[in-house]
Amino acid sequence: MAEAALDPPASTPGALRQTIVSITAVTAAVAAVLPGTIINVAIPDIMGSFGIGQIEAQWLATGFFAAMTATMLLTDWVVKVFGQRMGLALAMAIFVAGAILGGISPDADLLVLSRVLQGAAAGVVMPLSMLIMFEAFPPSARGLAMGLFGVGVVLAPAIGPLVGGILIDALGWRYVFYMGVPVASLAILLALMVLPGRQEKGPPPGFDWIGFALLAAFLVALLTGLSNGQIDGWSSEASFWRFAAALAAGIAFVFWERHVEKPMLDLRLFANTAFSAASVVAFIFGAGLFGSTYLIPIFAQTVQGMSATTAGLLMLPAGVAMAAVFPFGGRLADLVSPGWLCVFGTIVFAWSCWLTAQVDIGTDFWTFAIWILIGRMSLGVLFPALSVAALAVLPPHLMAQGSGASNFVRQLGGAFGVNLLAIMLERRSAYHADALALTQHPGNPATMDWIGRGMEMAARAGLGEPQHLPLAIYQLGRTVWLQAYMLGFRDGFLITTAAFVISLLPCLWLVRTLALQRR
Repeated sequence: MAEAALDPPASTPGALRQTIVSITAVTAAVAAVLPGTIINVAIPDIMGSFGIGQIEAQWLATGFFAAMTATMLLTDWVVKVFGQRMGLALAMAIFVAGAILGGISPDADLLVLSRVLQGAAAGVVMPLSMLIMFEAFPPSARGLAMGLFGVGVVLAPAIGPLVGGILIDALGWRYVFYMGVPVASLAILLALMVLPGRQEKGPPPGFDWIGFALLAAFLVALLTGLSNGQIDGWSSEASFWRFAAALAAGIAFVFWERHVEKPMLDLRLFANTAFSAASVVAFIFGAGLFGSTYLIPIFAQTVQGMSATTAGLLMLPAGVAMAAVFPFGGRLADLVSPGWLCVFGTIVFAWSCWLTAQVDIGTDFWTFAIWILIGRMSLGVLFPALSVAALAVLPPHLMAQGSGASNFVRQLGGAFGVNLLAIMLERRSAYHADALALTQHPGNPATMDWIGRGMEMAARAGLGEPQHLPLAIYQLGRTVWLQAYMLGFRDGFLITTAAFVISLLPCLWLVRTLALQRR
């Protein structure tokens, strides 16, 4: 009786109920996505606070995305066991606990654990919110629904880094963890008020613990292998066993999911060619979006010397523009083939990444911001089209599974994108540093001129003569390192460009398969 009392009355007008449910779904999604990118503006400060390097620091992003990826496949089970109401409320409660733990963490390990908790909760919330929003609208308006849903999803991480930067500069990096707590609390309250309870009859279905354990083992082994390969050596025994474990867990997971009675991931989804094509595009979409969002604020702070607030402000115009485009892109997905919209979005985002690959220390704020804006506006068309293409081709009984699987694939791409781009940044920066160092010798006139000017500056500063040459050489080394680091970032953006150019092939495959299914 208590459960039924919380349900909205049947007489609630359709439009009003649709609005309330939409606000609930978007509020929950906003709370879930806030910590996904806001951490990027805090990474330089966290590295300084705990004395960790780039490889260790990237786990603050990778740990979140890996946990989020693993739990995204729980959506169907959560809905059947708890219903939309309690499922969303419980996930949000875990999210709040993770946020508080992050704010009080005394060391980097506990901080990563807090990020894993938040990611695990967000992994349930995102596809569940998307499913709630999708079911609240009739089939003819679901593209618009995904566009409205996307407004909140992208506006939060756009505004988040700016507010986070202000908090960091004014109060310290710990306060960024508390940003999502009020929004998450509101989402819990709304969920308890307006969402339906458990609709399934009979006992709750069992949970695929073995499948979940195999998936978690695959993600941990693979991402740990990628992260530590740079430290231990890619041909080391430790790296070999990590990648072997990842391969074994991945194969076992696929085998188990194909034969278990109630799989966590119904592989029949991928028998649908349109869904498979959309999944490939979604993987690359996630890698490019989250990977570039990881690189940009770090580049702005460490290479261009921006404050955390200014780095957050750099992302704001792009996020606001993307949010403005989302409803338009969603409506287009109802009127135009989603496949062609994916082709358009992919081409424009690849162009944006290619422009961003021209960035250097002297690139002015607005030029950099406009390059980023171009790409994010294209994603405002691509995201709703992908969502519609993935879910509209599925039968109703696979809808919850499809929502979880679609988000799973995108987040898996995000986890890989952040991890691989962090590794490539480290490797390419080291490569450029070695190459530039080889050119710094007495026979290089530019080198000798730099050292001469450095010694003059030391003399004008009043330093003793024995300190002139060491200081000049130190400044030269810092300049070489900064130049190499900048070139490493540029290579990262070029890699993202190449990935989106390659993704045109599955986009065209998606166009073809959608056309065949409509005949």
